[in-house]
Amino acid sequence: MTTTAAPATAPFRFFDVQVVRALRVSTSVVRITFGGERLDALASGGRDQRFKLFLPQPHQDRPVFDDTGDGWYTAWRAQDPAERPVMRSYTIREQRHEPREFDVDFALHGAGGGTPSTAGGPASRWAAAARPGDRLTVLAPAVEDNGGIDFRPPAGTDWILLTGDETALPAIAGILSWLSPGTHAKVWIEIDHEDDRQHLPTFADADITWLVRDGAGAAHPEPVLSAVRAAKLPEGTPYAWIAGEAGTVKALRRHLVRERGIDRGAVKFTGYWRRGATEEDLIAELMAGAAAPSDED
Repeated sequence: MTTTAAPATAPFRFFDVQVVRALRVSTSVVRITFGGERLDALASGGRDQRFKLFLPQPHQDRPVFDDTGDGWYTAWRAQDPAERPVMRSYTIREQRHEPREFDVDFALHGAGGGTPSTAGGPASRWAAAARPGDRLTVLAPAVEDNGGIDFRPPAGTDWILLTGDETALPAIAGILSWLSPGTHAKVWIEIDHEDDRQHLPTFADADITWLVRDGAGAAHPEPVLSAVRAAKLPEGTPYAWIAGEAGTVKALRRHLVRERGIDRGAVKFTGYWRRGATEEDLIAELMAGAAAPSDED
């Protein structure tokens, strides 16, 4: 199995991009293809490669920054919230060099399709209405081995455990396509509708279980957690990557570490969203935490 260590630095740069096309791949997902003049310098490392995406405010035709230099984050925080770009984290679904473009899958969370204009978050609503030529900005990697990749199984890993919901599906797809032949992987993916299933090419020996929330019922409010708890896991040393709703991710990690005895250092977990909270809430919490003085101040 291929293993990698985290790099010491995470070199990212800003790219101005525009929508090339938008494809509704399922009830819950739209795939947006972006192009741009300098995308030859974008270097996705594959797997769960994340980047920052910046949307314009409704009255703008492109994101407006006060600074895109080294101090961009401080400047972004200081901007008028009604003017500063809406920032979100996403995964590069696929990158191509001829032509220079990359795909991003957006989970719609009910946005579009005649639903109320308040359904979904800003990024979901933007994606549901995206048209060729729409402009935005991304902060994306300029080297392949970068800090925006979390999936890094250490040497000695015998098998892989992956779980997530539709928000984690692009990352799971990237991980599966990266795994080397002969790697054994157990995968659970929670989706909202039957047609949200996707073909996930991989050279690995992957056992993929799709869990459709439509049929989950009140007895299993957390389908992934219930499925993993009931599963017979392979022998050997695992490496687990779990993502999706923060509460479910936390419960899964607790189960794997406390009940399954998996080394906590071999469980990479990420809450992509949190039930009952908007991303604005989460960003506000992060900003408040960053502004709070430490005990050493």
